[in-house]
Amino acid sequence: MQLLALSSSKVNNSDYLVPYLPWIKQHLNGCSRLLFVPYAGVSIDFDAYQAKVAEALAPIDITVDSLHRFDNPATAIEQAEAILVGGGNTFALLQRLQQLNLLDLIKKRVTKELPYIGWSAGANLTGLSIRTTNDMPIVQPESFEALGLLPFQLNPHYTNQHPADFHGETRDMRLAEFMVLEPEMPIIALPEGSALVRQGNQLTVLGEPGAYQFLAGNKAALGAGSDLSALLV
Repeated sequence: MQLLALSSSKVNNSDYLVPYLPWIKQHLNGCSRLLFVPYAGVSIDFDAYQAKVAEALAPIDITVDSLHRFDNPATAIEQAEAILVGGGNTFALLQRLQQLNLLDLIKKRVTKELPYIGWSAGANLTGLSIRTTNDMPIVQPESFEALGLLPFQLNPHYTNQHPADFHGETRDMRLAEFMVLEPEMPIIALPEGSALVRQGNQLTVLGEPGAYQFLAGNKAALGAGSDLSALLV
């Protein structure tokens, strides 16, 4: 399995996807054409989303086809050289893939070494479920079950900032609620600028922000290069 789960599409004030281009190029390992899944996009037109991603990937000579342009999406996935799932609203992404009956097919192809890259919602989709997404449930999927390519939960765009005089929950407080109900389920939280890369049975944290593991009421920092392969067992 070849999987790259990016926290975000930008880091600080960077241009779109630019900080991640070296990782994306390395992960694709010579593949020059990929299939883009734009279905997390809600406030952006799918054509515009494809164009935005194509422009961002042009410096590394990647051609971007988009799933929404195919009359038979299943055939497009069967024939894809690599798959890229963009960010946006995770609930919308999951619902649209469920409606097209594509989840099992994507999982089957990625399990058989179709390279997968996703950021934000596309990273959330790689876990067991989307229950630890940050997004608003603007639609109701059939279930919250995701691809299960990583056997735990993810939380992209992780931050625990708490503005002065703000009385809502912090991210840690929300993840703590999940841990109360699911104490044995790990959550890997990815600050912007970090990622997880899976190559077969090897799982590694990328990026200087590192990551955090939430489990059984505890939070542990994971530095860049941390080996999380034990979570795959």
